[in-house]
Amino acid sequence: MSRKVLVIGSGGREHALVRQLAASPRQPQLFAAPGNPGTAEFAANMDLDPADADAVTAFCRQEGIDLVVVGPEDPLIAGLADHLRREDIAVFGPGAMGARLEGDKEFAKEVLVAAGVATAHFHAFSSTDAALKHLDKMDLPVVVKAVGAAQGKGVAVCSNRDEAEAHIRLCLDDQQFGQSGLRILLEDCLFGPELSVLIVTDGQDYCLLAPSRDHKRIGEQDTGPNTGGMGAFAPVELPADLHQEIDTRIVLPVLAELRRRDIPYRGVLYAGLMLTDQGPSVLEFNCRFGDPETQVVLPLLKNDLLDLCTATAEGALGAYLQGLRRTAEGAPAGWPGADLTDWKRSAVVVVGAADGYPGHYTKGKTVELPTAGEDDRWVIHAGTARKDEVLVTSGGRVLGAVGTGGDLEAARGAAYGLLDGTHFEGLTFRRDIAAAGKEDKGEKA
Repeated sequence: MSRKVLVIGSGGREHALVRQLAASPRQPQLFAAPGNPGTAEFAANMDLDPADADAVTAFCRQEGIDLVVVGPEDPLIAGLADHLRREDIAVFGPGAMGARLEGDKEFAKEVLVAAGVATAHFHAFSSTDAALKHLDKMDLPVVVKAVGAAQGKGVAVCSNRDEAEAHIRLCLDDQQFGQSGLRILLEDCLFGPELSVLIVTDGQDYCLLAPSRDHKRIGEQDTGPNTGGMGAFAPVELPADLHQEIDTRIVLPVLAELRRRDIPYRGVLYAGLMLTDQGPSVLEFNCRFGDPETQVVLPLLKNDLLDLCTATAEGALGAYLQGLRRTAEGAPAGWPGADLTDWKRSAVVVVGAADGYPGHYTKGKTVELPTAGEDDRWVIHAGTARKDEVLVTSGGRVLGAVGTGGDLEAARGAAYGLLDGTHFEGLTFRRDIAAAGKEDKGEKA
């Protein structure tokens, strides 16, 4: 009998998860709640509110769901995984205690400091006046962060005092980000290339998926405001010794600190890193698969995502990893779980957004997609909907064009080639995602 799997969420990450799970040789029966037009190709979309834990649990009981994979952060922060586990339903995703690493950036900083892991120096404030007084003592540029989860939009890298004051007031006075922005962090600015590392752990054992790089700014050459992500690529080539350094200086100490605090964690811990001249430093944690990083990391998996998620949810990840075939040609030394990734291939995703994003944008524009049939490229639905059987835009990040290939340039060409056949009024995208030399460019955050 095939396994029944429910994926929670409705964005591009969830479409990518459903698509990869559908490729499992176990042929699982898939459901998505609420899903989107992309997930509908592989799964039955269910009209369930992810915030309604009782309704989700009742559906799982009714359908005999074997595994729940939670995509977005809000249900995890609210404790959906705890609710399901109390009903003996296997869940890939941390409980509320673990999800606090994303829901409370101040708490995440406390964990990092206690673990002895490098991170930017910071102070927390709930008062605008106190924050502005401290701002006057800081060197510029400075980073202002809403403490709570704000869908990737609560962080501002400010090159001058006016920008910093504006974002402080946006959070604390205007309450642009609601409860998430009623407390803020002021951080020193770090410099270097960014790196996204997805850590799959059951609380005891762990593995690392392919390192990836997100492009957060709306404009080319990393200009303009932060977004939820305008594109990504994987794997990122790193110096040989850096793989083990990330493991020993960041991953191991953080997981040990979570165990010391008796915080159970089964799912993905996303570490956003800055590769500074002094070594890797943690910018932030997310408690779930990254978006759009998931769209480029999953296509590089050599193994069954369903088996990986099931083993993690059941606390049997160690046994699963021990059973892997050691065939990681070209894999870096010191990268736990390197056997999971095909290091000879690359993947790129370019996000097609609505004009005006991440600010005000118009919905309901008709979307025309290229004809399917290419094995090395496909469209991921992120902000689309069906209206009278017509595909229309319904979000700021509308879709992702994914390309794969034997090297980064081939994957990049496939992704941008796909966008040539994609049309909707106001379509906008960056033309420098995974561009040559991007990985060596200094960033700041």
